[in-house]
Amino acid sequence: QVQLVESGGGLVQAGGSLSLSCAASGSRLSFNVMGWYRQAPGKRRELVASINSTGTTTYADSVKGRFTISRNNGKNTVDLQMNSLKPEDTSIYYCNAYNMYLIQYWGQGTQVTVSS
Repeated sequence: QVQLVESGGGLVQAGGSLSLSCAASGSRLSFNVMGWYRQAPGKRRELVASINSTGTTTYADSVKGRFTISRNNGKNTVDLQMNSLKPEDTSIYYCNAYNMYLIQYWGQGTQVTVSS
């Protein structure tokens, strides 16, 4: 059974930094893409950043220049370094991964709260 386990998150003041980590286990296949999504109350889940197996990254416009995604293919981990955090970054952040058959997996989510 594939599991994505997130760690990190928490409460930080505006302008501060947080780091999220996600470790995937239980998959016989490698993940083509790993990434992070977020969902605030009353809003749709949105892509924050993703990275494929060759290191190509994609970022939401709202986080470009502030967030950095990285992954370790050997360990099946993906990290998100978040700098210059803003109150509007407050959300539940979800780790996401999918394999060559486009089967998606989600973590349980971790709360990030940025106070003004």
